[in-house]
Amino acid sequence: MLAGRGAAHSAVAGLLGALAACSAKLALGADYLREACAAAAGAGEAAAAGACVWLHVVLRVGCVGLVFACNAVMWTFFAKALHYSSSSATATVTATASNFISSAFLGKLLFGETRALLWWIGISVTLCGLLLLHTASPQTEQQHSVKKDK
Repeated sequence: MLAGRGAAHSAVAGLLGALAACSAKLALGADYLREACAAAAGAGEAAAAGACVWLHVVLRVGCVGLVFACNAVMWTFFAKALHYSSSSATATVTATASNFISSAFLGKLLFGETRALLWWIGISVTLCGLLLLHTASPQTEQQHSVKKDK
C-alpha cells in the first residue's frame, strides 16, 4: 500500500515539474503569451493591442510565480514519494518518467511540439525499466543478511 502511495506521489511530482518547465517557457520564452492575447482580442483593434502589452507583462510575471509555486509543491510531493517508496531509485525513476511523458503531452498541447522516433524509443525503454522496478519483489533484510553470510 505504501509503495503505491510513493508511486502516486512520484507521478504527481513529475507532472508538477513539467508544469513548472512549461510556465518557465511561457514566462521567458518566445512571445507565446503576446500572440495568444492578440489572437483573443482581435488583431485589427489598436486599443486591444495596447492592452495586450500590459496583459502580456502581467501574464509573464504570473508564469514566473507559477514556476516557483510548482517547484515548491513538486519538491514536497517528491519528498513524500521518497518517504513512501521502497527505494530512492524507484521514486526517482518514476518521477523522471512522469516528467518526460507530461512534458511531451504539454509540449504538444501548448506549443505544438513533436517528438522524434528516437525519443519514443527512449521513453519506452524507460517505462520498461520502471515496470521492472515496480513489479520486482523487494528483498527483506533477513534474505539479504543470509546472502552475505554465504
